[in-house]
Amino acid sequence: MLIRSLTLATLLAFVGPLFAADDDSPLVKDVGRARPLIVIAPSSVDPVWVNLKKSLEDPANKQGVAQRNIKVYSVLNMFGQLDGKDLGQQDTMALIRSLNLGAGALPKVILLGKDGEKKIESSGAESKSVDLKKIFDTIDQLPAAEKEATVPTPAPVAEVAPVKGVKGAKGKPAKPAKPPEQPDE
Repeated sequence: MLIRSLTLATLLAFVGPLFAADDDSPLVKDVGRARPLIVIAPSSVDPVWVNLKKSLEDPANKQGVAQRNIKVYSVLNMFGQLDGKDLGQQDTMALIRSLNLGAGALPKVILLGKDGEKKIESSGAESKSVDLKKIFDTIDQLPAAEKEATVPTPAPVAEVAPVKGVKGAKGKPAKPAKPPEQPDE
């Protein structure tokens, strides 16, 4: 029995990360609700991040970000934030995994639509040309169907009335069956 347990534990330790769900990414919650803008930079003084952050702090741009339902994710030196609030390390890694970016030390700017598809993706020197005006223009040029995309709300579950006349419908619950005994190996 001990050998089986150790074998199972070892197998799960190696295979478990392979079965990690893609839906653990914080981006899953935004599909149909918001447009994630993801900025990945090697440090907090990277020019790409500094320029975007400065323009995000402008009051006129704040209003434009709110109107277009943009959520700003930043991953700076492997520490993630969502709209200035820290993400946990697991959420940050799940965010990076879900983008399928591969390795690289260059800054990246990615805009996802409400449908979850990449609308802007730039890396390296190309990222320096991405500013909020370009992001706003890209969103404003999207088709109306994407602009109004929302997540469908699930239908309410109707309660099932108990069936009368069925034996065992009322009364005490049955005792659980005793598990069969396993011989020790």
